[in-house]
Amino acid sequence: MKYNPNVLDCAAAPIAEAWSWVKNPASENLIDMCQAVPAHLPPQSLRDYLGDAIKAGEGATYTDIRGIPPLREALAGNISERYQGTVSEEDILITAGCNQAFCSVIDTLCAEGDEVIVPLPCYFNHQMWLTARGVVPRYLSFNAETAMPDANEARSLIGENTRAILLVTPNNPSGAIYSPECIRQFFELAREHEIALIIDETYRDFIDINQVPHHLFVDSGWRDTLVHLYSFSKVFSLTGFRTGAVVAGQAMLEQLKKIQDCTAICAPHAGQLAAVYGLQNLHAWKLEKSAELAQRAIAIKQAFEHPDLRYRLISAGAYFAYIEHPFDAPARDVVKRLIEDHEIVSLPGSYFGRDQERFIRFAYANVHERHFDDLISRLIASQPSRGYSNE
Repeated sequence: MKYNPNVLDCAAAPIAEAWSWVKNPASENLIDMCQAVPAHLPPQSLRDYLGDAIKAGEGATYTDIRGIPPLREALAGNISERYQGTVSEEDILITAGCNQAFCSVIDTLCAEGDEVIVPLPCYFNHQMWLTARGVVPRYLSFNAETAMPDANEARSLIGENTRAILLVTPNNPSGAIYSPECIRQFFELAREHEIALIIDETYRDFIDINQVPHHLFVDSGWRDTLVHLYSFSKVFSLTGFRTGAVVAGQAMLEQLKKIQDCTAICAPHAGQLAAVYGLQNLHAWKLEKSAELAQRAIAIKQAFEHPDLRYRLISAGAYFAYIEHPFDAPARDVVKRLIEDHEIVSLPGSYFGRDQERFIRFAYANVHERHFDDLISRLIASQPSRGYSNE
């Protein structure tokens, strides 16, 4: 058989490759900071509700392409309150996770050869899908001091084939939280050039609940420019249920429904039921888990202040910490050595786009802060002056 050359050019699944370097996955000594997964199951009340619903026959059928009305209504209310703006159920389409949301949006906006502006470092699945579809990423350089993309640089990259600007905030992989001012600059730039601003906000529930992430939903014309992506996987620990959402204007959603009908048909019904329950009943539980993650972010920042540590913390937030390593070596080699010699499982920066060989990513959400001292000790032991050489 002959294969699509775009797929052949696409990188292999990064998580699986990193775990292939682990000699003993069952080792109790492993510090697993590889994949962004919640540290806990959904609460018992959600599991009990869903079990009863499935036993009663709910969740076994197709739903409307857009998703079940109670979920779209609940999410519209949640977004309107969180962002102090105006979103209706008609602005929402439920997807099979946020990855499918992104893929469907790209397929709706872009033909092969079109371009999307992507800040570095970038989420590897976004990069993989653009490659597989023959869509050209135009990268914004990474500022390791601010961890923020530059809208002025983006302006210089916009051409006749540009279809969208992509932001991920809180960012995967860096953990950086883009300021409302930064997001507004990109929104105005996208609106000026009549292209989409795609914002993946999968991790927006793990930042300060008292702060509005941005004010774009207040703008009466947001539907002409903004495409908001969301996931229920992390906030309610529903990673296996594959439930996400696209929030956009009617013109966008009418075209996106064609893609949805040809791929997922609809998001998993059981996952939609679970998401409705979460939005309606788990606000206090969500705040508790968010507070735990906020404390973990503080703890990892403090841990990296160790005077003997030559690994430098660039940014941290939500689920992630982005680290500059001290070696004159490819990030992939550094990560393999950390796995083989020190049983720390992470991901190399090279998985997150070009010019990232100096960095590695730690996903700390499922690692309790009591393990951070051990983590730092192992990192210090790995450093060139005390461990293996840079060669």
